[in-house]
Amino acid sequence: MDRIRWYLRSDAGENRENLKIVTHPEYHCPSEPDICKDAIGQYLKGMHEVELGLAKAISTILGHEETYIAKEFKLEAGFDMAILNLYPPSLQSKGSIGLAEHTDPGFFVSLIQNVNGGLQMLSHKGNWITVHIPRNTIFIGIGDHLEILTNGKYKSHIHQVILNNNKVKRISMATLHGPSLDTFVAPTPEFIDESHPPNYRGMTYKKSLKFNGFDEIDVQSSLFQFRMLLSL
Repeated sequence: MDRIRWYLRSDAGENRENLKIVTHPEYHCPSEPDICKDAIGQYLKGMHEVELGLAKAISTILGHEETYIAKEFKLEAGFDMAILNLYPPSLQSKGSIGLAEHTDPGFFVSLIQNVNGGLQMLSHKGNWITVHIPRNTIFIGIGDHLEILTNGKYKSHIHQVILNNNKVKRISMATLHGPSLDTFVAPTPEFIDESHPPNYRGMTYKKSLKFNGFDEIDVQSSLFQFRMLLSL
């Protein structure tokens, strides 16, 4: 499987150009320009440390030892992928949507961008809320597989990217920080009892990424299908 892939989509439901690269456990990036490869590599190396730190913090909050999530997800061999996006100004797009509503697979997603705006999250009341991400800020969002592992205690939020107010090109990099591909993820016994039966089907991370008929680098969220399968 190739580890670098480029896409260009321009229609009513999606307007963006993006480059997907596998960044962990091995780092893949276009060799040129060197300064870009080195800068992204340094950033992702730091984000891996953030990932391990968040895993410790959330494990402790859940009442477990610090290594709980890192062990459950096998994070030292975790499958991480960076998606570099270029969204056009709204006047050049074929619709108001940069990226349609979705959730992200994995433990969590990190996001950086060059201009504020664009990202919206769906509230529990069903309203879209604009997320403000100032320059030099890293946004962190919960991934599908932390929701699955905790049987819904942590929630993977539905979000979308809009172009309505884009006056200039918007550049962002979203990184999906996931378990190792061979990790079997399912609600763990600690989050299951008579009042909280398992709400998700378990499967390996690799299989979950391929669930919609794509390969690992064409990641598509399948959290909704995981929930629905139990009621079929």
